[in-house]
Amino acid sequence: MDRSMTYRTLLKELLSQHAERMNRHPQPDTEIEVTFDEERDHYMLLRVGWTPKGRLFVPTLYARLRDGKIWIENDWTADGLATELLEQGVPPDDIVLAFHPPEMRPYTEFAVG
Repeated sequence: MDRSMTYRTLLKELLSQHAERMNRHPQPDTEIEVTFDEERDHYMLLRVGWTPKGRLFVPTLYARLRDGKIWIENDWTADGLATELLEQGVPPDDIVLAFHPPEMRPYTEFAVG
């Protein structure tokens, strides 16, 4: 299996696992949505619904594949998707913390882009 296929499979598995954990302790009137766009390589985990304060729409995790790397665009998980990817054997040079400004990325252990 080539690297892109491996990363697609891994992202789908990790986001699905997060959704399963979140669904074990659901919040009233909210849903957990997982969406995969393999044609364009976008992978997202959302919390949607209503709270007493109004509409809830939280992109908990959003990652995409770009130029052979995993770009983490948004991550509100406790341990971080990057940590999970490293634990699964993804090299840090293949992970971009895109939620950091480009000028800050050289100071991380991950790829700059």
